[in-house]
Parts: sequence; structure tokens; C-alpha cells
Amino acid sequence: MDFNTGESPGASGNMGETSSIFVTNLALEAINNNLFFATKWTSRNMQFALMSVPVGSETGLSINQNSDQFFYIEQGSALITMGNCENCLNFQSLLYSGFGAFVPAGIWYNVINMGPIDLKMFTVYAPAFHSYNAVFNTKDEWFTNKES
Repeated sequence: MDFNTGESPGASGNMGETSSIFVTNLALEAINNNLFFATKWTSRNMQFALMSVPVGSETGLSINQNSDQFFYIEQGSALITMGNCENCLNFQSLLYSGFGAFVPAGIWYNVINMGPIDLKMFTVYAPAFHSYNAVFNTKDEWFTNKES
């Protein structure tokens, strides 16, 4: 479910550009992105987004009830924590450039930038979670819109 509209992505039947074929250089897209979160491609079944997490920051504790999520670290280092409840994040792993992490639906998670540079990564949701062309400049903007 799209937290911005309360609907499933593409529920209106109007996918617009979201049904277009999309080919890109994932590494360059991730490294050149300076937005906290920006969707780049969305279909009914999957979504690709870029993330740039500043030094000393994190994605914030989140859960996707109906979407599996994949994170791929292109640049930087991070700690990912996961667990079955908000207060029991009993899984932790360090992630570096070239590492990926799969987060199943219903699992709480947080990705924390542990390095001296901005964490550059991309994420894939299946099914899509955000609106097509969702853009959030900062984590605060992302959480403000997520909560509304």
C-alpha cells in the first residue's frame, strides 16, 4: 500500500510512465544521487529507488507489512538491524560497498550509516510501496510524509 495515497500503486489503472522499460547504470545512479529517497521506476509488482543517507544518520526504524525490500550498498558502510518487533532488533550485520540485504515483509529494520561518507545505495520493493516519482530530500521529510 502506498503510504502517500493509501492505495495500491497502479490501483487507478493509470500506470503512465511507470510501465515503461527502464535501463540504467545502477552504480552511477546511486553515487550521483544526493536525495535521501527518490523513486526512479515503479510498476504494479516492483519499485526501484535511490537513497543517500548522510554521515551520522540512518534510514530510521521502519516496517513494510506487505512489501519485501532489498538494499544494495554502492558506496559507504552501514549497520543493518532487523527483528520481529520494534524493540527486538536481534539481527545485525555490517554492510559495505557491494553488499546487499533482503528484508522480508513484516520485519522491522533500520540501516545506519557507519562511515565517514554519505551512504549511497539503492533499494527495491516488491510489490511497490511508494508513489511513482516520490522524492524526499531528507529523512525528516520522508518520515513526515510517511506518517500523514
